[in-house]
Amino acid sequence: MTPSPCLNDLAAAFGRIRSHCAGLRVAGASPVTACDASPTLARLATAHCGLPVRVLRVQELDWHRHFDGIWACASLLHVSAPELPEVLRRLAVALKPGGILYASFKYGQGKREHGGRNFTDLDEAGLAALLRAVPSFATLETWTTADRLPGREDERWLNTVLVTELQARQPGWGPSGTPAMTP
Repeated sequence: MTPSPCLNDLAAAFGRIRSHCAGLRVAGASPVTACDASPTLARLATAHCGLPVRVLRVQELDWHRHFDGIWACASLLHVSAPELPEVLRRLAVALKPGGILYASFKYGQGKREHGGRNFTDLDEAGLAALLRAVPSFATLETWTTADRLPGREDERWLNTVLVTELQARQPGWGPSGTPAMTP
């Protein structure tokens, strides 16, 4: 990342990333842009971190080569499967060349509803299919974790770190999008 990275916290919820970075000021401005589709959650996140959180759906992102990284922790899982490729394309366009995307999904396959909310669950095969539809990204790392909330220890998450494909084709990067190893 650049010495003064510009980050986006998607679905900021309670502004954890934004508040963590609030002390990192670049020319008087926080390097983190936060947004959430819910006006209520955006308002709560703003109150929590003391910095503005923009009300914006991921389907409406319109930045161009603006961010070094995007943090999409448990936020893209609320995007319907048919919309995910276009959302990923928008995220790729919003990232600078070589930009990094972290995303997490509940581990599984397909669409489900829980507590009146819709979820799109992904496993490794589902993520691979999604990335075939959006060749703008290469995978740096994918792993699963257990949920850390009490009573949810049996639930799993699929986590992935992606890099815009341009970076993956640069010298020093291997064919799978991982840093090339030197002897």
